[in-house]
Amino acid sequence: MILLEDKKEIIRKHEGGMRLTDLAKEYGRSASTIGTILKMKEKITGRDAAKGVTRVSKQRPPVLEEVEKLLLLWIEQKQRAGDSVTKAIVCEKAKALHDDLLKQQPGTSADAEGFKASRGWFERFKTRSGIHSVVRHGEAASPDVAAAEEFATEFLEVIVSEGYLPQQVFNCDETGLFWKRMPKRTFITEEETSLPGHKPMKDRLTLLFCANASGDLKIKPLLVYHSENPRAFKKHKVNKEQLSVLWQSNPKAWVTRLLFVKWVNAVFGPAVKKYLVDNNLPLKAMLLKDNAPAHPPGLEEDLLEDFNFIKVMFLLPNTTPLLQPMDQQTNLNSAWRNLWPDCVVKPAPSASAPALESTVLEESVSLGRTMGLEVTEEDVYELVEEHDHDLTTKELVELQKESMEEQIAFEEEEEISEEQLSSTELKEACQMWVNLQTFVQQHHPDKALAHRLVSSFDTDIMSPFRGMLKRRQRQQTMERFLQNQPRHEEEPACVSAAQLPSSSTSSKKG
Repeated sequence: MILLEDKKEIIRKHEGGMRLTDLAKEYGRSASTIGTILKMKEKITGRDAAKGVTRVSKQRPPVLEEVEKLLLLWIEQKQRAGDSVTKAIVCEKAKALHDDLLKQQPGTSADAEGFKASRGWFERFKTRSGIHSVVRHGEAASPDVAAAEEFATEFLEVIVSEGYLPQQVFNCDETGLFWKRMPKRTFITEEETSLPGHKPMKDRLTLLFCANASGDLKIKPLLVYHSENPRAFKKHKVNKEQLSVLWQSNPKAWVTRLLFVKWVNAVFGPAVKKYLVDNNLPLKAMLLKDNAPAHPPGLEEDLLEDFNFIKVMFLLPNTTPLLQPMDQQTNLNSAWRNLWPDCVVKPAPSASAPALESTVLEESVSLGRTMGLEVTEEDVYELVEEHDHDLTTKELVELQKESMEEQIAFEEEEEISEEQLSSTELKEACQMWVNLQTFVQQHHPDKALAHRLVSSFDTDIMSPFRGMLKRRQRQQTMERFLQNQPRHEEEPACVSAAQLPSSSTSSKKG
């Protein structure tokens, strides 16, 4: 079955200029199926369903629809944070959301006992939303101790046989950040927090951090946000190339395979190569990663030739909580104690270094104050503690609203961007892509890889530009049609019956 959100996406792409045959090929469906979806676009676009839902039943209570929307959003956040999401946890959260929403709707308390979040509801919810791959995926499942021990043995064998040093072995991991979230203790009064425009949380981005096992090289992080050019950047003329992160955009603010490969080739590879050369170390390195969807096997094939000295190794499923260094909550070197204990530097007995936690808090406060912010160590500590707290129903509702506002703003930015491009530029860009696409598909040694990447680039990158060009062409055609119509400004406003041609004459001429 085709998800309701995919049907809406098909309609949007077709309205943006994508051909029916191309849509059928992209979604692996027959042209008649796509055609049926397009014929039913008014009915489909009018439906408001939880993201991932395939069907919407008219008999289902509206509050249950809202529960499932918020529940899917909550599952998404839990997945990105690497937290366990099982059937029991999902059902418990669904019941809590249902109860909270009923309390917010006067006169509906009598329905509180109508929803039990039963096993039957869960199975139907899975069918509607397709969350089966989320409930038991990667880090969400229980840690596999036996698999962790097996991988640790294999990892150490590779380290010894290849002769890797701690300076040459790197680990990277992603984390989500509510960058607008504020501490509970604040100088803002209760009255001010309810004022329009005050947003205490919302707006999430994803960061990917990376460092070597010796802890002396931290790679420039990858930052993925939903907007390519936020309005603040335009207003203050921010040069993204000068930021201390590689700024990339994705509608969901997720790290995709393409974005990860770009970070490896543009940031990780050059930084590691320079570091090894500057320190007179052998030109070889290992990058250890988890098995997230954005980092599937075969990444080494996507590396530039200059970085073929980099080996990529993936943690086994369900071993991340036990072995992933970036998840061990200690400093960059001692975080490897579970996977590679011999690389951890033992502190001297006489050393009297300040407590790690105090040092990090002081640095965070100092950084905040250099930016002109009034921040204390208590503020930073609270923000870190709250980062792992579960989102409340109110926060999920706010996050959902924020997502809708972001989508509207994103569409407005697209319209502004479209106005700045001329039709000639669009034609040239589209033609260059057609030429390049043909060349790559004909001459690339790996036909399967070329087809996959070309299709992905064509859909994600070039489709909006083709849509812009087709809209321009339709508009120009309509304008020419109107310009070629006879002008009637000089005709009298009223015409007598005697001046009209007779019906017989008209019919003969016809």
